[in-house]
Amino acid sequence: MRLSILQRLARGEARVVDLTGELGLAQSTVSKHLGCLRGCGLVDYRPEGRQSFYFLAAPALLDLLRSAEHLLTATDRAVVLCPTYGAEGGGPVGTCS
Repeated sequence: MRLSILQRLARGEARVVDLTGELGLAQSTVSKHLGCLRGCGLVDYRPEGRQSFYFLAAPALLDLLRSAEHLLTATDRAVVLCPTYGAEGGGPVGTCS
């Protein structure tokens, strides 16, 4: 879900209501993930009146996303998660879960 949010924000700023509509997620879910991404320094926002517009805070993130997309295309999406640090590997736990 966070990756979907980052990919959407790579195309430009968005409000929570925009993200919920475009990604089909609940407002609480989007807000929770935005909070996590802000805490990691990947996303920030600018207030405008009573609204907040979220954007990518780390320009280098765009290069990382593009590189990941090229890798997935080149490997025909056959990338396997590391058994130690993958989704089921029980690797290090961060502040966002």
